[in-house]
Amino acid sequence: MTFIQRSEPFSVQLGDKLPHREFKPDNVQLFLYNAILWNAHRIHFDETYTTEVEGYPGLVIAGPMIGDWLHQCVEDWLDGEGRLVSMEYSNRITAYIGETLHCGGNVIALDSDSKEARVEVFIKNEAGGIVAPGEATVLFAEKG
Repeated sequence: MTFIQRSEPFSVQLGDKLPHREFKPDNVQLFLYNAILWNAHRIHFDETYTTEVEGYPGLVIAGPMIGDWLHQCVEDWLDGEGRLVSMEYSNRITAYIGETLHCGGNVIALDSDSKEARVEVFIKNEAGGIVAPGEATVLFAEKG
C-alpha cells in the first residue's frame, strides 16, 4: 500500500528501510558534545578515571549523543518532506570510543488519514548488539 507520494518518484510503504548511517566519534567530538551539555561526568573525557575508577574498558559515548544520531537518521530519511513529531529511545548497552556504531530503522505503521508514520529506529554496535532501540512518529507534508 502506498502511503504518500513525494515530489520525486518515491513512496512510503510498510517495511521501508531508513538509510544506513555509520558513526565513529573520537575523543574530541565526545568531549565537545558533553561540554555543550555541561555534562562533566568524567567517563566521557578522562580515560584513566573511566578505566581505573569506574571500570569501563574506555571512554563512554554519551546517551544523548546516541539519541541525536537517531534523530539525524530520521531527518535524513525525511529529506524535508515531513517532520519528526516525536522520538522515544532507550540506551540499553554502553558504547565506547573506538567502536563503529550503525543507525537504521524501518517503517512499522502508516496512517493515510493523518499522514503519519511510525518508524522503528536503532543504533547497533559492531557485534550487532542493539545499543539504543527507539520509535519515531513523523508527519508528512500535504502535496499540492
